[in-house]
Amino acid sequence: MSAHRTAKGIAAAVSSNLLFAMLFLYSGWMQPMSGTDVFAWRMVAMVFALVGLMTVTRSWSAGWAFARLVGRDWRCWLLIVLPTPVFASQLWLFIWAPVNGEGLNVAMGYFLFPLAMMVAGRVFLKEKLNRLQTVAAVLACAGVACELLRSGAFSWTTVWVFGSYPLYYLLRRKLGVPALIGLLLDSLLILPFAAAYIATASSSLSVLAAHPLLWWLVALLGLNSALAMYLNLQANHLLPVALFGMLSYLEPILLFVIAVVWLGEPLQAEALAGYALIWAGLCVMVWNSWREMKRENAPSAETAVL
Repeated sequence: MSAHRTAKGIAAAVSSNLLFAMLFLYSGWMQPMSGTDVFAWRMVAMVFALVGLMTVTRSWSAGWAFARLVGRDWRCWLLIVLPTPVFASQLWLFIWAPVNGEGLNVAMGYFLFPLAMMVAGRVFLKEKLNRLQTVAAVLACAGVACELLRSGAFSWTTVWVFGSYPLYYLLRRKLGVPALIGLLLDSLLILPFAAAYIATASSSLSVLAAHPLLWWLVALLGLNSALAMYLNLQANHLLPVALFGMLSYLEPILLFVIAVVWLGEPLQAEALAGYALIWAGLCVMVWNSWREMKRENAPSAETAVL
């Protein structure tokens, strides 16, 4: 892999994680709207942004090709749309949590997410775990156990992030749904419910009428969402899997910092033991990914002779 391609991939990965972290702040910026109001407007704006992105990247032909491939197989279509409510709930939670004192707990859910994906891959896809991956999973489970012993329960927001998101990703992976096309399909399915909420149960239209500058934030919210997704897909395409996986851990780190420093959520000293075990598990995963990347990039014996 060329150094230029890797540099472009790293730039795309870092930029996408920064943009994802920025989305954590919109519900605060767009007050007096509620978190649910901001989520609804995000879905409306994101559909327009994704349609523009599909056009610019000339992805419509791939979308129609995928639709023709599925054809009239209603069972396959059912499986494709089945995880959409999970995706909708995750997008809602991401916007709602920062203004409802759950930003830190959601960040912790994203710390646990890659570990949960690894375990889910082992259980559902029968993927084998190497020694370091097993150590990482054990450390993460120990961290969860510490938190359960300390508080008697994990925050529901943390559990929902790492407990339900892997089901969405694993099902989409099994069905081979292209990422950008799947994202647009999810957004189109969520759009009618978001529009109905805005029209019948939200006062956000009057808020926008009273604060016209918020319309710019609505447009920026949709563009921010679509661009973050696109750059993430580009990074996934340009980088080795191991390096892409390592850089993906930047997002929960940024969310954690934003929740503690920017949003001022308290970090209880008693919880640090559980957090430390979970972070240790992530460090082991990063080390494992680094070793795999070095192994992939190492010249073979035949190449070395040549």
